[in-house]
Amino acid sequence: MKKLFTHALVIILSLFTISCGTTKKEPTTPAEVLVTAKPVEQESRALQELSNSPRHHEWVTLQHGNREVQAFVVYPESNTKTKSIIVIHENRGLDDWARSFADKLAAEGFLVIAPDFISNTQGKKRTTDFENPDAARDAIYALEPSQVTADLDAAYQFLKKDPSANGEIAVIGFCWGGSQAFRYVTNNPEVTQAHVFYGTAPDDAEALARISTPVYGYYGGDDNRVNSTIEKTENIMKAANNFFNYVIYEGAGHAFMKSGLQPDAKEANKTALKQAWTRLLTILRE
Repeated sequence: MKKLFTHALVIILSLFTISCGTTKKEPTTPAEVLVTAKPVEQESRALQELSNSPRHHEWVTLQHGNREVQAFVVYPESNTKTKSIIVIHENRGLDDWARSFADKLAAEGFLVIAPDFISNTQGKKRTTDFENPDAARDAIYALEPSQVTADLDAAYQFLKKDPSANGEIAVIGFCWGGSQAFRYVTNNPEVTQAHVFYGTAPDDAEALARISTPVYGYYGGDDNRVNSTIEKTENIMKAANNFFNYVIYEGAGHAFMKSGLQPDAKEANKTALKQAWTRLLTILRE
């Protein structure tokens, strides 16, 4: 009878453990969902890549006026001065994927800075301090364009003054960040290249006419929300004799640079990711 009671008690406790859990599970981060890391590891594949990277990473504080901006910097392994890149994150903030992308660029020989545009906003030091991706997105869309420009200017000046850089600075943005990259070169003519991944241009012909920087676009074929704006942008850029060259990757969706990493990604997104990455590096090295 005692053995039977003990056995029953073990079963009950086992069921309790399954239903309630005996250990606290950390919440899944946006990057874990997007790069499909194993949940048991409690960290994203992108974060693992960052942890294993041999390159020098550091957080820096950029300042302008009364504002302080957190920015992630990655230095390449190089014995010469290098070109530099500003990476502008998507509309969910500076997540692990964006930082991993910065690291991949540094692996190709570039000095990279990725500002966290919602750092020190709404009482949060960095994107990772927001409750969830939706809260981060809301904070993104609450930003004043003038503040975003000032943050970018601070990042630009950081790279300009870095003794390991050669003074050539490109800007790359994704989604919301792609739109900001396009907008930034209407304000800073010294940027050497702008790479716009599935982002829209400013709806301002006078602003677009001010651009003196070559702009390269990367768009998914199944992303008509963005693509429906391309023709107008192209016409305005042509009328102003500005350089605008783009590729639309057939069958790829919005954010294919991130979704194309998923093990179950559709082939069009995987293909677009590979082709866009090759194109980006080719142009950056020109």
